[in-house]
Amino acid sequence: MPLNSMTGFARLDGSAAGNRFAWELRAVNGRGLDLRLRLPPGFDAVEAAVRRKASEALSRGNVSINLTVTRETSTQTFRIDETLLSALIDTARRHSGTPGIRDASLDGLLAVRGVVEVVEAAPDEESAKVFEAELVSAFGRVLADFQASRAAEGVALSRILGDQVDEIARLVAEAEALPARTPEAIRDRLEEQLAVLLAREDIDPQRLHVEAALIATRADVREEIDRLKAHIAQARELMASDAAVGRRLDFLAQEFNRESNTLCSKSNDTALTRIGLALKAVVDQFKEQVQNVE
Repeated sequence: MPLNSMTGFARLDGSAAGNRFAWELRAVNGRGLDLRLRLPPGFDAVEAAVRRKASEALSRGNVSINLTVTRETSTQTFRIDETLLSALIDTARRHSGTPGIRDASLDGLLAVRGVVEVVEAAPDEESAKVFEAELVSAFGRVLADFQASRAAEGVALSRILGDQVDEIARLVAEAEALPARTPEAIRDRLEEQLAVLLAREDIDPQRLHVEAALIATRADVREEIDRLKAHIAQARELMASDAAVGRRLDFLAQEFNRESNTLCSKSNDTALTRIGLALKAVVDQFKEQVQNVE
C-alpha cells in the first residue's frame, strides 16, 4: 500500500443559488495537522463543517483551505437616509435665492455623501441554506481530489523510501558478512591490542582489566547489526500499512541514525568504517524523505 505524501493540491469550481465559488486546497510538510481556513465573512456554519471534515480525513501537514464566492447576478440595492436628505432640502430652501448661490437640485442633494448608500441585498434564508449545503458538499469532493493528489505523490515517495531501505539492508548484510567480524579475526585483534598494553610498564592490572573490557566491547558490533535488521523489518512493515505512519517512520529514522553512528564509532576495521559511512549517508537520505510522509 503506497504511503501518502503530506504535500498536495486540489481545486474545484462550481455554482449554486446564483453564486459562483471555488475551493482550493494546498499543503506542505508539518509536524502535526495545522488547518488554515480563509472563507468570506458570513460562512461560519460552512467553516465549522469544513474543519470537521478536514480533521477527520487528514493526519499531518500545514493545510491551507481557501474559498472564494462571486455572485453571478447583481443583488445590490440602495438605501436613502431620509433624515439627512430632509435636512439638506430644508437648508437648500432657506438659502434659495441667495445671491451667488445656485439653487440646489435633487440630483445634487442625492450626490451628497451619506444620503444614498449602496447595499448588498440579503439572500433569503432558504437560499442561503441551500448554498451552504452545496459548499459543504463541494468541499467533500475537492477533499477527495486532494487526497488522491497526495496518494499519487505518495506512490513515488514509497518507491524512493523502499529503495533506500533496500540499500540499508544491503549494507547491513555486507557488514555482517565481513571477514573481520569472524570470532577468529576478533580474537586476533584482541590479542594484538592486549599485547600492546602488556608491553607498557606503567599500566596497572586494574587498568589492564578495564582496557581489555573496552576493547572486547568495541570489537563486536553484533548488537548494532541485530538492531538495524529489526529496524529494517519494522520500516517495511510500516510502509505496507494503510495507516498514517509518518511520525513512526520519523522516529525509526532516528533509530537508524543512532545505530549507524554507533557502528562507525566502534569500527576498528577500514572495510567496516567504509560500510558505516555509506550507511550513514543512506540513513540521512531516508530521514529527509520521511519528512514528506503523512
